[in-house]
Amino acid sequence: MKQAISFITLGVVDLPRSRAFYKALGWQESPASQEGIAFYQAGSVAFALFQRDALAEDANLPSAGSGFAGFTLAHNVESEAAVQVLLDEAVAAGATLVRPADKVFWGGFRGYFADPDGFLWEACYNPFVALDPNGFIQL
Repeated sequence: MKQAISFITLGVVDLPRSRAFYKALGWQESPASQEGIAFYQAGSVAFALFQRDALAEDANLPSAGSGFAGFTLAHNVESEAAVQVLLDEAVAAGATLVRPADKVFWGGFRGYFADPDGFLWEACYNPFVALDPNGFIQL
């Protein structure tokens, strides 16, 4: 299998609420978006919001379930100060602060917020990973 991720799709309970949340964060929907799905260009990956029940049906799974999903999304930024700015913007847009920004034992700086559906986002500064001029991770 080729080592690539093309899409990240979140199954959300209330699509209009989620659209409004990501818009408040400054995300711009792609013209490819439709009434039932919102698309965003996120660097080299496409990010989408889709109704939770419809996404579960598409995967042939029940939509019930809650709690820690076993993954987080991360947004790396260029400085410790930028971590705090990102957390503040997310909370102002309606996110829940899950973990305030603090230093990590390995030398980084991070905090966590949850979007309106509880998906965890890490706001992170990693002094050991370079960001290119577009803000994309360079491993």
